[in-house]
Amino acid sequence: MGPGLGPGLTPQRSPCARDRRPGGCVHPQGPQLHSDIDSGDGNIKYILSGEGAGTIFVIDDKSGNIHATKKLDREERAQYTLMAQAVDRDTNRPLEPPSEFIVKVQDINDNPPEFLHETYHANVPERSNVGTSVIQVTASDADDPTYGNSAKLVYSILEGQPYFSVEAQTGIIRTALPNMDREAKEEYHVVIQAKDMGGHMGGLSGTTKVTITLTDVNDNPPKFPQSVYQMSVSEASVPGEEVGRVKAKDPDIGENGLVTYSIVDGDGMELFEITTDYETQEGVIKLKKPVDFETKRAYSLKVEAANMHIDQKFISNGPFKDTVTVKIAVEDADEPPMFLAPSYIHEVQENAAAGTVVGRVHAKDPDAANSQIRYSIDRHTDLDRFFTINPEDGFIKTTKPLDREETAWLNITVFAAEIHNRHQEAKVPVAIRVLDVNDNAPKFAAPYEGFICESDQTKPLSNQPIVTISADDKDDTANGPRFIFSLPPEIIHNPNFTVRDNRDNTAGVYARRGGFSRQKQDLYLLPIVISDGGIPPMSSTNTLTIKVCGCDVNGALLSCNAEAYILNAGLSTGALIAILACIVILLVIVVLFVTLRRQKKEPLIVFEEEDVRENIITYDDEGGGEEDTEAFDIATLQNPDGINGFIPRKDIKPEYQYMPRPGLRPAPSSVDVDDFINTRIQEADNDPTAPPYDSIQIYGYEGRGSVAGSLSSLESATTDSDLDYDYLQNWGPRFKKLADLYGSKDTFDDDS
Repeated sequence: MGPGLGPGLTPQRSPCARDRRPGGCVHPQGPQLHSDIDSGDGNIKYILSGEGAGTIFVIDDKSGNIHATKKLDREERAQYTLMAQAVDRDTNRPLEPPSEFIVKVQDINDNPPEFLHETYHANVPERSNVGTSVIQVTASDADDPTYGNSAKLVYSILEGQPYFSVEAQTGIIRTALPNMDREAKEEYHVVIQAKDMGGHMGGLSGTTKVTITLTDVNDNPPKFPQSVYQMSVSEASVPGEEVGRVKAKDPDIGENGLVTYSIVDGDGMELFEITTDYETQEGVIKLKKPVDFETKRAYSLKVEAANMHIDQKFISNGPFKDTVTVKIAVEDADEPPMFLAPSYIHEVQENAAAGTVVGRVHAKDPDAANSQIRYSIDRHTDLDRFFTINPEDGFIKTTKPLDREETAWLNITVFAAEIHNRHQEAKVPVAIRVLDVNDNAPKFAAPYEGFICESDQTKPLSNQPIVTISADDKDDTANGPRFIFSLPPEIIHNPNFTVRDNRDNTAGVYARRGGFSRQKQDLYLLPIVISDGGIPPMSSTNTLTIKVCGCDVNGALLSCNAEAYILNAGLSTGALIAILACIVILLVIVVLFVTLRRQKKEPLIVFEEEDVRENIITYDDEGGGEEDTEAFDIATLQNPDGINGFIPRKDIKPEYQYMPRPGLRPAPSSVDVDDFINTRIQEADNDPTAPPYDSIQIYGYEGRGSVAGSLSSLESATTDSDLDYDYLQNWGPRFKKLADLYGSKDTFDDDS
């Protein structure tokens, strides 16, 4: 009888389950429950209840074999308590009391180590001793620490040697090199790895980045960049006026780089003094008493620069001071104006109206005359004429609104000149800072485009965002981040997509449903509202394009073209191209055929103007004979007045136009047809533009008043006619045949 089981119901093998493995047990068939009263005849049915029964664990009611139906995760649940019972198969009557047993999930190494933070920041003083502790990084492993080495971590350093090292067991990072100098390199990037399985092969690992900054210590003395400074002072200068400045450079920062100045020697110790400008770390030499050019024209001072705070650990690097010689020349009067400050820095808000006061510069004439000063701006430094200055009091004003996003700082030069002596001129640099106002709405940082895979409605939604977006704002940081991302109020309940603000100036776009189909809709345009943190806040609506794409089973994109997707079910691209090529070839053949037919139908001789008297007109209907004048206008063929000149043939291109001689053409009223025909023959024989071959000349004109009537209708000898054709005997031999046919009517009748 197994532990935790009732009498008579015993497991054949220890109930157990492997982590993340379907089937439930190490053994192929899983655990098996067996009742002592089970004789194997199938009358006993085993039932299973408890945690996961029917969903995670199922039992074979005949054999008692227990199986797991899905993968188990020890990190989600370490054990399950189940109840088993044997009942009568027919009546479901319990044959034994229920038996309880526990299924424990045995761990495997399926979780890599994870550090508490993705990045760490640490500081350590420069020139620290080897082995100085910098920071301790800690990783955790979700696997069971009591089973094997799945959760036994070992730390190692991947990047950062040879400056730093890490303790394998504790994760403490220590310095590995002595005398690391901040002035040479201030920041180091170290990558630490944590690996389970005790660091052996096959273990899982995780990494983190550690940024280590060397903090400053006072290990550098101040140093003047030059050994002698040359200065001058006007005899008209008053006490307190600045004579010049000296500066000793100290590469240290903060209080370690603070320098104080003093005059330690020189013949001008009683006339000059020096103070320290702690903002610029300069020594300001000022006039203590008036000087006289006629009494003494030059003075010499010995100025010392020393650190205010000295670290006794590095006293051996001293002395932490330096000296320099300052030579001051006294100048005669009549000096140019002098500005009260060597430079000016003013501020003005962007978009301020024209005429806004920016600030004031002030200069004075050091001469005894103290001439009035006029101010002006060097237009070479203000080409766009953003500023104007009052020539009398030096107030600088704007001439137009300024845009900080276009130019944050504007540097101009201001001149000061004496009114009565323009050659005495001084200038001063003026830096004008344009203060930011929130006048730019944030926009997408890049032209984002999202892709979502086609899926059915039953597929669970992914927790991964379709696309992660961020924003840019042209304004200063005070009026920019933090950015807030949201959907417009009118589509806040969008059924397809939603936006989740990550509260780090980024946002993720997620799908609210599944079942996207390219055939239904392959493109979605999602408006997203981005607001900044300025006062007042600015916002803009940006459109995100989301395409529905075909993906493989792993979620990799295959195609985002809906047309290409549909064509797969029909004809291929090659087949379509072949069909189009055949259609084009058929069209070309038809065009060629029509062109050839048209060329064959063109007559050998083409006239520029259609002469209806010299063309044979074919009619498909027979009509009523020569007396039928309804089919067409026969007067057109008999109108000689429509002929104006000679029309050349078009079968050849004549070099010149032949004009027939008027004397050769008979008058229209002539009744001599023979003369008319001879005249036309002579014209044709003498026409240089006529073709060099004989051609049939068709004449539709028979002359006005002809008693013969029309020659176009030749009646047979058997046709009764009232006309008398005896006159044909008088027309000569050319008409003898006609005279025989028509003039012998009476003779024929007599013979008959």
